[in-house]
Amino acid sequence: MIISPLAGANWLSATRVSRYLKFTFACSIFLALTGFFQVAYAHGVTLGDQGYIQEISGVNIIPFMYLGAKHMVTGYDHLLFLFGVIFFLYRLKDVGLYVSLFAVGHSSTLLIGVFYDISANAYLIDAIIGLSVVYKALDNLGAFQRWFGFQPNTKVATLVFGLFHGFGLATKIQEFEMSADGLLTNLIAFNVGVEIGQLIALSLILIIMGFWRKSTRFKQQAFISNTVLMTAGFLLMSYQLTGYILN
Repeated sequence: MIISPLAGANWLSATRVSRYLKFTFACSIFLALTGFFQVAYAHGVTLGDQGYIQEISGVNIIPFMYLGAKHMVTGYDHLLFLFGVIFFLYRLKDVGLYVSLFAVGHSSTLLIGVFYDISANAYLIDAIIGLSVVYKALDNLGAFQRWFGFQPNTKVATLVFGLFHGFGLATKIQEFEMSADGLLTNLIAFNVGVEIGQLIALSLILIIMGFWRKSTRFKQQAFISNTVLMTAGFLLMSYQLTGYILN
């Protein structure tokens, strides 16, 4: 189990955490209200890709691999969660384990959800995905240990939230009514593309993190960064819940 280095930091006082949380909530509520009459789209897919998915039939391995990789590289919700997951992972062994757990969860619900046509409200699922970002930021800040005296199992949490991330995309793909001809093969190709895109994005994040961690101010900046990450998670939740209410 990975314990956040920030958990025992002396400067991470309850007062300071409370102040940042109030600021985070205030920003989230303000931005949510100012965008309240805008529709929040869940798991955006470009119109061009949407039209392509709806029109083609049969086995199309390379195109679906490309679409999967494109989704992951441009999927800010996935990237934010992965960023939080690997933030304090210094060994490639640990990075590989946690990313694999996320991939297993993501792949399972993506394939099962689309193939067996298991539906759910996309906005609510994406709100939970926003919650996953909030959870990971709080975990990195050591909030659960300080507030409740226990540390959630980070491996289980990564797997469970991975299930929701995959199901979120599955609910969106279902709206496009993919052809049943070659469906399973195309879904597998799409999922392989997602994993390729994940490796590309992860490699870039790890390179940046490697240089950043050498900074003497990394711990202080880590606190600020995870506060920003938490704010982004709250915003994702707010917009998706707004979309649910308006629809």
